[in-house]
Amino acid sequence: MPSNSTKILLLTTLMGGMLMSVSSNSWLGAWMGLEINLMSFIPLMSNVKNLYNTEASLKYFIVQVLASATLLFMVVMKTLAEDLFTLESSTYTSMIICTPLLLKSGAAPLHWWFPGVMEGLSWENCALLMTIQKAAPLMLMSYLIEINAFTLSVILLSTMVGSIGGLNQTSMRKILTYSSINHTGWMLIALTTSESLWMMYFAIYSTLALTVVSAIKLSGTSFINQTMLTNKEATLMKFMMFTSLLSLGGLPPFLGFLPKWIVIQAMITNNMAPLATIVVVTSLITLYYYLKISYSSFMILNVEPKWNLKSHKNETKKNVMAVILSSISMMGMTICTIITNIN
Repeated sequence: MPSNSTKILLLTTLMGGMLMSVSSNSWLGAWMGLEINLMSFIPLMSNVKNLYNTEASLKYFIVQVLASATLLFMVVMKTLAEDLFTLESSTYTSMIICTPLLLKSGAAPLHWWFPGVMEGLSWENCALLMTIQKAAPLMLMSYLIEINAFTLSVILLSTMVGSIGGLNQTSMRKILTYSSINHTGWMLIALTTSESLWMMYFAIYSTLALTVVSAIKLSGTSFINQTMLTNKEATLMKFMMFTSLLSLGGLPPFLGFLPKWIVIQAMITNNMAPLATIVVVTSLITLYYYLKISYSSFMILNVEPKWNLKSHKNETKKNVMAVILSSISMMGMTICTIITNIN
């Protein structure tokens, strides 16, 4: 793991690469931004003292290099076949260029690398991979994406794989991974509708993902059964973690329900009711495995071991960020409803 000064430098170049990719007016510039972003993230992931981190960084590097090489090849072919490196493209070209971008963002059916990489990362890097690393590929896809059979199949696969894949998992990292794949499907729907809707969804999703990661990191859990091993001193921490998880799943009246509600309204307005029905059902399956984790701890007569000596008394005070983010997650939907009714 790099030192703090190196970490700040790498995070700055990571954000710079993402912004360069998003603000570029040609495919070559966008590709360069993606490469800068990748080369900044790899040192952040790798850790000499931890073999899992090194393995995950190597997996991520190979997959991203494959996607980048494919994207560069497709862009050059497009230039030879059509015009210069401009962002306008025909339908078939759009589908071909979208494929490496879908691989970069971890959307189904190109999600095979995502759970394995997430399982070997620290929680901070998991948060980066679920949020910032998705921004540039999705933004580039917004220039190309259209409602056709290819896009609809990717959306359906992402929402279905994300919901069904997480049912049998015990690792918190893998559960968040499959939830992220499900949310990617929702974000692709938002992209087909409007760019501002996608930005709003991505901003709320990123906030909720950071909330969940900060709460889980505070509790020190990596698997579902570890959530039962916390004593009565950690009641606030457990409450923060589980409400954040339910918000990420899209349970009303939490903040996570708001973007899904708006996306469902947009789909019905655009005569996409069958698609809306399918993605809502898959979202309910996602919510089911979050409730499965949370239900036993929310019960009044839940089991709490007396022999667990780990104390969380001072950790909540140290990590004010987790408390603030979970408060936003819980109160956000209520505040938005009040503002809407006032207007």
